[in-house]
Amino acid sequence: MKPLSAVVIRRLETAARKAAKASYSPYSRFPVGAAILTDSGKVFTGCNVENASYGLCNCAERTAIFTAAAAGERGLRAVVVYTPTKTTTAPCGACRQVINEFGPDAIVISICDGKERTEQSLSALLPDAFGPKNLGR
Repeated sequence: MKPLSAVVIRRLETAARKAAKASYSPYSRFPVGAAILTDSGKVFTGCNVENASYGLCNCAERTAIFTAAAAGERGLRAVVVYTPTKTTTAPCGACRQVINEFGPDAIVISICDGKERTEQSLSALLPDAFGPKNLGR
């Protein structure tokens, strides 16, 4: 897979930061934003959406991916996650599994309000992942 250009990465980082502003996080007060780049070159964003019944909350990464899937996108190249913290926060396990469904070779970039920035392959974050290939797809 061709590496992402610095311009594309900056665009995704800006979009993720902006998406966090739409977060509905009255319980955790932890607004998260995500931006994804699909195989077709489209960018989709998402924010975390909480619910008084905590199990019904949805993370920013999954919101962005589900929005892309609802628009007919099926391939994922990159995910950028922004958190308003001094150090980066990686996607949770559920989000890693959903990223794997659409982008097993995706790059995951975590950014924050501090100077730290991490960039990892999904395979580093979710080794030996279970996905469509395990079901013969």
